[in-house]
Formats: sequence, C-alpha cells, structure tokens
Amino acid sequence: MHDDRSLSEARIRRVLDERLRPAVHPETTPLDIAVWQAPGEPVPVADGIAAAPAPIAVGDPWGPPWGTSWFRVTGTVPAAWAGRTVEAVLDLGFDDDLTGFHCEGLVHLPDGTPVKGLHPRNRWVRIAAPACGGEEVRLHIEAASNPLVLPHRPFDFRPTPLGDPATAGTEPAYRLGRMDLAVFDETVWQLVLDIEVLDGLMRELPVDGARRWEILRALTGALDALDLHDIGGTATAARARLADVLAAPAEASAHRISAVGHAHIDTAWLWPLRETDRKVARTALNATALLADDPDFVHTMSQAAQFARLKEHRPEVYARVRAAVAGGRFVPTGGMWVESDTNMPGSEAMARQFVHGKRFFLEEFGVESDEAWLPDTFGFAAGLPQIIRAAGLTRLLTQKLSWSRTNTFPHHTFLWEGVDGSRVFTHFPPVDTYTCELTGAELAHAARNFREKGAARHSLAPTGHGDGGGGPTREMLGRAARLRGLEGSPVVGWETPGAFFDRAEAEYPDPPVWAGELYLELHRGTLTSQARTKAGNRRCEHLLAEAELWAATATVRTGFPYPYEELDRLWKTVLLHQFHDILPGSSIAWVHREAERTYEETAAELTRIADAARRALAGDPDGGVPLVFNAAPHERHGVPAGGAAGPVNGGAPRVCARDGGGHILDNGLLTVEIDARGLAVSVYDAGAEREAVPPGAAVGLLRLHPDHPAAWDAWDLDAYYRATGTDLTDTEESTLVTTPLSAGVRTVRRFGRSTVVQTLTLSAGAKRLDLETEVDWHESEKILKLAFPLDVHAERYAAETQFGQVRRPTHTNTGWEAAKFEACNHRYIHLGDATWGAAVVNDATYGHDVTRTVRAADGGTTTVVRMSLLRAPRFPDPGADRGVHRFRHALVPGASAYDAVREGYRINLPERRVAGSRPVEPLVTLGQDATGTIVPAAVKLADDGSGDVVVRLYESCGGRARAVLRPGFAVAGVAVTDLLERPLDGAPPPERTGPDGRDVVVELRPFRLVTLRLSRAD
Repeated sequence: MHDDRSLSEARIRRVLDERLRPAVHPETTPLDIAVWQAPGEPVPVADGIAAAPAPIAVGDPWGPPWGTSWFRVTGTVPAAWAGRTVEAVLDLGFDDDLTGFHCEGLVHLPDGTPVKGLHPRNRWVRIAAPACGGEEVRLHIEAASNPLVLPHRPFDFRPTPLGDPATAGTEPAYRLGRMDLAVFDETVWQLVLDIEVLDGLMRELPVDGARRWEILRALTGALDALDLHDIGGTATAARARLADVLAAPAEASAHRISAVGHAHIDTAWLWPLRETDRKVARTALNATALLADDPDFVHTMSQAAQFARLKEHRPEVYARVRAAVAGGRFVPTGGMWVESDTNMPGSEAMARQFVHGKRFFLEEFGVESDEAWLPDTFGFAAGLPQIIRAAGLTRLLTQKLSWSRTNTFPHHTFLWEGVDGSRVFTHFPPVDTYTCELTGAELAHAARNFREKGAARHSLAPTGHGDGGGGPTREMLGRAARLRGLEGSPVVGWETPGAFFDRAEAEYPDPPVWAGELYLELHRGTLTSQARTKAGNRRCEHLLAEAELWAATATVRTGFPYPYEELDRLWKTVLLHQFHDILPGSSIAWVHREAERTYEETAAELTRIADAARRALAGDPDGGVPLVFNAAPHERHGVPAGGAAGPVNGGAPRVCARDGGGHILDNGLLTVEIDARGLAVSVYDAGAEREAVPPGAAVGLLRLHPDHPAAWDAWDLDAYYRATGTDLTDTEESTLVTTPLSAGVRTVRRFGRSTVVQTLTLSAGAKRLDLETEVDWHESEKILKLAFPLDVHAERYAAETQFGQVRRPTHTNTGWEAAKFEACNHRYIHLGDATWGAAVVNDATYGHDVTRTVRAADGGTTTVVRMSLLRAPRFPDPGADRGVHRFRHALVPGASAYDAVREGYRINLPERRVAGSRPVEPLVTLGQDATGTIVPAAVKLADDGSGDVVVRLYESCGGRARAVLRPGFAVAGVAVTDLLERPLDGAPPPERTGPDGRDVVVELRPFRLVTLRLSRAD
C-alpha cells in the first residue's frame, strides 16, 4: 500500500509539471520582437517607447548587468480565437525560483500607460476576454537586466563583481524566452489550483488519517478522468471528481490564518535605490490589478518612503495606488519612513522614522496606522516599545526571530515590554516567512508551529513574493479561495493587518510578556560591516540635532529663517539610509558607495545650516569674543548646554618618562602610564584612589581575528571566530604629542597589508582617556577588535539604546546569554561594582562584546569591553570596508551611569568655535540637582511652521527624576504631545512654576520620554 501511495503522489506531481501547467496556454502564436538598449541609467518611459529598436529572436542574449532594455512586441490575435480569453506570455529568460532577484519587466501600452509587472512567477498580460479575433497587439516592456548577485540553489556567498556597475562587465546576462500570444484555458488553470491545493494539503496530513486517503483517492480519480492528450476537453470532468473533497468544511477548531497581500521590498539590498523604485512600481501595479479581480483580496504596503518615491518617479502608478487606498483594501501600514534597522538608529532618529512615516500616510491618505510592521529587521532594541507607543501605535508585527540559531523564541503572540515598561501587542507569524505563497506545507507548518494553542487560534501570513518584490499572484488568490474552509487545513481569509490585530487581541486578552530586547541570534556582523556607512549615519544624526538646536535658537533670538523644508528633506535622507540592509552594511557595493557620497553631501549641508545659525547668534565676527558653542545637553568647561560662551583656559597635563619605556601622563584627575608599545597599562583614578586596568592588561590593545562565517558573510559573525586571534603589539614608531591643553602618545603599527595609527590622549580637566584609531584597512575576512580591560567585578553592564539603556549579563549561565556574544551599543557602555564604575564611549561603533574572567594570580576579576571596529566580508561587497577609517573612543574611569550618558554625548557633539561679539544663552535650560538624569534629546521648532518650540526629554539612567525646564522666551502655553507634536488626549498640562510662571516641572519614571510643545507669547 505504501508503494501504491508513493507512486500515486509521484504521478500527481509529474502530471502537474509536464502536462497540466503547460496546458493552461494550449494554443500559441509567436509575437514579433524588437529591442533597444538604453545607454547608462534608465530613461523616461516616453523615450523608451519612442526609441528605434532592432530585431531580436527568442533565445538571443540580451541585457548587460544593471542595464535597461526596451522590448517592443507586436502581433495579431488569430481570427480563430474569437470568443476565447487571450493573453500575451512574456518570458524575459526567467528562472522560476528567482522572483525578485532576477530580470524583471514593466509592460506599457503604446501611449505609455503602465499595465503590469513581469517576473518569473507572473509572465502573463491579459489581451482580451473574450477576444473578437483580429485585434492588433503592441506592447512595450521596460526590462531590467539586474544580475543574479545571490544564486539560490543553494545560496552562494562567493565574491562577485556583479554588485557594482564598474566591475559587473557588459556581457549580456540573459537569453530571451518565449514571447507569444496564447489562449488562456481557465478551466485547466482552475484544475491546476484544485490539484495543487489538495496535493499540498494531503502531503501534510497524517499518513494513517482518513482525510489523507480520501484526498488521494479523489486526486487519483481526477487523473483517471483526465485525457493527457485532450486536457482541455477533459478538465471539467477531472474537476468534478474533486468537488466533494474541496467542499468538505473545515473543523470548527481549525487554526485561523489571516492572509495579507504583501511584498516586502528591500529599499536597497542586492540592487540600488533606483531599482527599488522600479520594483515598487511593478509590484503596485500587480497588486492594484488583483484588487480589481478579486473583491476579497487585501494588500498592504509599508515604508512611506517607497510611497513617496513612487509618487515622485511614477505618478501615474501612484494615482492608482491612491485610488486603491481610498477603496480600503490597499492598506498603508507600519507608520515608518522605511523598515529600518532598530538596533543602531539613535533615539531621535528612531522617533523620526515614525514621525515622518505616520505623517506621510496621514497627509496623503488620511490613514493612521496602529501597527508597526517590521517583518525582516535583524532584532529589536529594548527602547522600541516606548517609541511605538509615543507615536500613537500599539502593535508590532515581526518575523525575523524565526531565523535565530540557538534558542527558539517561546511565543508567537505576546506583549513586548520595553525599558520604560511600555508594552506593545506583538505578533510573530508562525508561518515563519514573510513571503508566504499559501502552500499546503506553509499552512500546515503555521498551524503546527503556533505556540499559543489552547489560548489563541489566529495568526497572520504575509502573502506574496518579496525581498525583491513581485507581491501576490493570481495563483495565490486562487489557493486562498479554496482554503476558506477546507477540511484538514487551517482556515484562510484575506484580512487587513488592523482587522487581524483586533481579532487577536480580543481572543487573547492576557498574553505572556517578554521584557527587554528581541535579540536575533544571527546576523551579529551587521553591527560592524561597512563602517563608513555607520559613521556617516552617526555623524548625520548628531549634525541634525545641532542644526535643529541652533536654527531654533537663532529663529527665536534673531529672526533667523528656520529651514523647515531643508531639515525635513535631510531627515528623510538619513532615515532612508537606516533601512535594514543599508545601515547594517549588508548591501552590494553600489549601495554603500552611494550611501557614503550621500552622507558627505548631507553632512556638508547640515554644517552650512548650523554654521549660519551660529553665525547669526554670535553677532559681529569682529567683536573679539572667541565663542565656544556647546550642542551637548550638559554643561561643558563652563559653557552651558545649548549655549555659547568664551573658552576656559587650563594647563596641560604633566608628562614624564616611564621606567621601562613609554610615558606617564597626569592631569590631577587621572594618571596614565603608556608603555613602549603605545598601550595604556595603568589608568589610575586619583579621586577614588583606584586602578582601572587589571595587572598585565592594556587599554587600547587591538586584536585581529579570522572571520569566515558559515554563511551570510556581511551579516554573520560566528562564535568560533574567538578561538584564534593575534594581538597587534608591534610598534613601528611611538612619539609624544602635546598641545597647550593635552598630552598624548601616537603609535604606528603595521600588520598584514594594513596600517594603524593610534593616539592615546589625556586632556586638561578631563577625567577621560581619549583614544583615536586611524586604520588604513586592506584585510580580507578578518575582524578587528579594540580592548578596554577593567579591574572590576561586574555581573552585568549597561549599553545605551534608544531613550535609555539595556542591561545585559556578563556571564553565560544559559544559552540565551551565551548567544549574545556580540551585541549593540550606541554612544556608551557602562559597568561597575557597588562603589566604582567605568564607561567606554564612542563616536561611531556599535558592535561589541563583554567578557569576564577570574585572574589566577590574585583572584580578582577582569571584565573586558571590546569594541568591534572593522570587518572584511567578501559578500555581497567583495571590497567592503577597504580604505581609511577613523574611530574615537574614550575610557572614563570612576564613571557613574550619568557620567556615561554625558561623555557619550560629548564625544559625538564636539565644541564648535565661532568668533563673535556676545555669549549665547540657551533656548531652554534644564534645572536639576547633581544626580539629575533627565536629558533633552531634541530642541527644535514645531514641524507645522507655527513657531512653537518642541523639547523632547527622557530619563537616561533608569530612576525616577524631576527637573524644571526654563524656557528662554515668554511662553503662552505648554502641552504634552505625541511624537507627531499633537496634544495627547487626556494628558494634564504640565505644572508651571517660577516667578513668572514660565518654568515647567518635569517628573519622569525610569527611561520615560516626554515631548513638550511650548507656544511662544507674542
């Protein structure tokens, strides 16, 4: 019996593949084909249609990598096909398994009207239904010959030159497939879907179950009724043999799946931004066409930036999308500018992702999403729930956690709690893919995998080809129609994300809680890959803060014209590049080279804005006052936070020779011994009378490790890299470097084909040892780490995250802790014991590890913080990270948690010196006691142009705090708002105090953020 079953199942697959699917288009006639190759970048549609093409034949090569070819196909519908449905079948040379990663096309009518997108699973264009016979057919196809950067059978991570037009070559990448007019036999197409759905379901049912045998008998009977030499004539009879098993209703207890049409389109990845614009247009056209064909279908699209770019580049397609959104079944979702990385973006940048995303959807469509939609992001920072709630959202969808290698996440529907206690209702689809095709295997896996069985019964399935776009197909809609209530299968229905979440929350009112970060146990290398991209992001985030602060201050004080439009555009540029394959460094060379240029241009424009505002504030440049502008949120060397004053003079640290070679630097706060190797072997905290560096250890030690992950080169850092490493201690030269206010040691080292210049500096009045590391990096498959060993027993440490910090253990008691062998920080890491702590701050590094060992010699504990500086992965960019990089770090001995926050801001927001005639009072001043931990994250003018001042504050260290905000201007009113600067419903007005009632009392719980809107009095 087993052999009979296996034979029958094999028969079903063969008939499907060899006979039924080809019979969907049983009669064909070839189209005439001509092609024009566009020079360079894509051309406007009108130019492509007007160009003079040359003849080309099926089987001919076409399309250099990253090129655009315009095909013209022409023909006449045969008279004999009158009354039948006719389609054009257009195969550009597709491979069935490579949707979104392969060549693609967009079909236009002769007048330029776009029709639909073409990809390997969507090759047809409807010509007539029914045809009259004799219709003239003329179509123009904008075909993108995007090269196959990542071969899929299996994934191939070997270096490839295809990710950069400069190295990809010019040889044609594809050979033209069929270009035919064809009769479409809908009965055969429906039979294919009947058999696909039943066959897929049958193979997932228990072998000894009656339903499996019932389906197998029906399928066998259908094939018996089918004449393989007259499929069209016998398809109706075959379908009749399947009617009963297809009509059998689902069990009342069946799992419920909300299918949501979806095409997760990476805003850049194995293709550049400009190609994403075309992918979005193709996918949107296909989705809107399916909406017209099926009244039950629902499609969702996230990433406001993709809508905005569609509006800019293909307004005629955008008009269709707007109309579909108005109809209620094309649903903008997510409320973010892009589906960003959430580990590395800074606090304010993460907030602005939601500000700009939600505002776009509100202004363009009148739609306000309640769901954050991040199916493919590489883990989630613990500060995100608060930001989601502050933006007016309450829900989150993600899927990527299913990729974790070590531990299985215990929930699919749960409450996610952030660092401040905010909770977000979260769903993690058990189908374990964000590109579901509604196959039997996928649906059965979702039902078996769902971890909330017994308490809940609904899950969501994002349905459609994604990553490279494409979206749902008519076959997926056909499967969904058969799965509305089919015995043995989960029940499938199209539903909006909002409707799904409403249903899920209603049935599961008390879900489990997961507190802290959602750490992805994979893709840890993305915290380090493409260091220039990360440095550009960090620099621009802080330049945006400076530009807003000084422009707002100058506007209120001098009438300086606040650059609303420029700041809006520049914020969106930075947010765009925080997409989860750009900022993480996992895109092709083309993407990262463009990103580096864009960051440079953005930084230059922001610097011009900030310079102009500071110039307006400083007054007469010949006034004789050298002013220091301090954009950091803390007083610095006598300069107020957010203000400007004259510099404070101080003496240089004392320097003397060290026994055994090297130098000793002393500024009265720290005594630093730098040995002959240029490494700090002692950092003595004079105030605490405590040594920071363990015996035999050295601050600033660089260690080089092999880095060859098992897969996903730019993405992954596998734990075994730690088994081998080389300390870089050889010194080519080491020299003393002094200025009137500092002393340091500059050391040059060479290793492999690379050079590093490291400078350790102690400045007057600073309880901080600065390290500047310049690396001319030319290694391959290596990772470079920078060590800060500390003589402290710390059970856990704190790393800055958005609007707070995440605390992680330094031990590996369980697999969950061991899996976090590489983690993310923002500006600082802080650790300590009950009486003493230390911080490591940085200006552009995110990846790090923290380990703890017990010394055999004295039983003391050494805790080592190691910052990940550089990697050298070979895929997808074989030249990743090569070249010159500059990193700034500082060790802050004796640091409290608040010291870590302060020093983190200071290293990222340097002093700016401007000649002027008058000091600058801060626009707002925050009064709190010495232990106060409330920080202003943003000071700006309201986005609506009203002239109101917006101040965003947060508690930074994890305790309750109280402060008094004093505006430097007359205030008519104060409101607590959401991130979009709208008054919060039910929020009481803040307490006002002070002699003139101008001061605002702020009381915050641990890590809580608040946005205040201050209207100015006339």
